Amino acid sequence: MTAVISIEIITFVLLLFIIILTAMIAIHKKDLLHSVILLGIVNTSLAAVFFILKAPDIAITQIAITAALETFIFIIAVHKTERREES
Repeated sequence: MTAVISIEIITFVLLLFIIILTAMIAIHKKDLLHSVILLGIVNTSLAAVFFILKAPDIAITQIAITAALETFIFIIAVHKTERREES
């Protein structure tokens, strides 16, 4: 019995690794704008995972709502806040 690793499995594992790594980096970033952009990357990668799992309707919703709209709203919110430097 041979183990066949398909391209889908490799892509799936790679996307999960990207999601975890990017989320961890976003948590540790001091700049909020960088964290929001990284969150957009996490959401886009998650949409790709849904597409691999044969759920294109969920993937489209993930791209439209979380990756696009939520990121846009967060960028506006970060832009409206004042930046304070700790002494």
